[in-house]
Amino acid sequence: MFYNTENFFDCVNDSLTNDDEFTPEGDRRWNQGRMHAKEERLAKVILAAGKWNPPVFVGLCEIENLKVLELLTNLAPLNKCHYKIVQKDSPDERGIDVAFIYRPELFQPFDYQAIPVCDKSDKSFKTRDILRVSGLLHGHDTLHIFVNHWPSRFGGIMESARYRKLAAETLKKAIHELRIKYQDPKIICTGDFNDNPDDVSLSEVLGASENDNSDRADKMINLSYEWLSKPVKTIKNQYAWEVFDQWIVSKSFFESNNGYKLTKAEIFDPDFLLEPDLKFGGVKPRRTYIGYKYQEGFSDHLPILLRVQLLNH
Repeated sequence: MFYNTENFFDCVNDSLTNDDEFTPEGDRRWNQGRMHAKEERLAKVILAAGKWNPPVFVGLCEIENLKVLELLTNLAPLNKCHYKIVQKDSPDERGIDVAFIYRPELFQPFDYQAIPVCDKSDKSFKTRDILRVSGLLHGHDTLHIFVNHWPSRFGGIMESARYRKLAAETLKKAIHELRIKYQDPKIICTGDFNDNPDDVSLSEVLGASENDNSDRADKMINLSYEWLSKPVKTIKNQYAWEVFDQWIVSKSFFESNNGYKLTKAEIFDPDFLLEPDLKFGGVKPRRTYIGYKYQEGFSDHLPILLRVQLLNH
């Protein structure tokens, strides 16, 4: 599972980051009660996504720190899953990070890396790291999972496009380094890319294609292309739905000698995560705030799921 949690902050003012609006005195009047309500809702989504089998791992973004992750994973009944945490504070100005939680009986990490996205021409540029976690799935297959939250479109799509291309180049280089170290590594890239699958950053710079019609072993396949034709996608901007949250995998992820079989990549869109869109029509994600008005929602993004069947176990 991957989920952009939309501003999962604690209530404490961090003097090193721009988190003032998410404090009791801030514009959003963020307090302990609202923070705990957010935890409960996020836990509900994770448990509902897996039905009776909670996700083996969850990539998360817009997480402020380790503290909120510990509160989330220790919350009943999610605490019965015994999720462990991989997280590192990133240089983002608002202090939001990407993170990774996993069920240790099903996934055993042996290495992780927080990869900075840097702009050589602008040393003041700061954004979220890309988090790589490498581990064994069910003690059988080695997976390398990249959790992304690429620079937003704030300030304009074209004006900000070069920063997403920069993130794509950073991810591509990290994938290339894995391929030097491992033979045909099984790679999963997920996250909020702030671009659609057919945008330049993903289709051309990263080179993630809609289908596997290439003999190249280094080809990346974007499993989220088909979502572009769905009426409900992963985030809505006024009238338009977009597919910003995606699953991208290596060709080797499909190899027949795996201990698993991919069954489906999907958007998780149960009714409780949606509400009528009175202004632009249809439905929209049920957010925590509309503007500065608190409305006890979940997130402006819908979660995405990658379903696999474990074999021979």
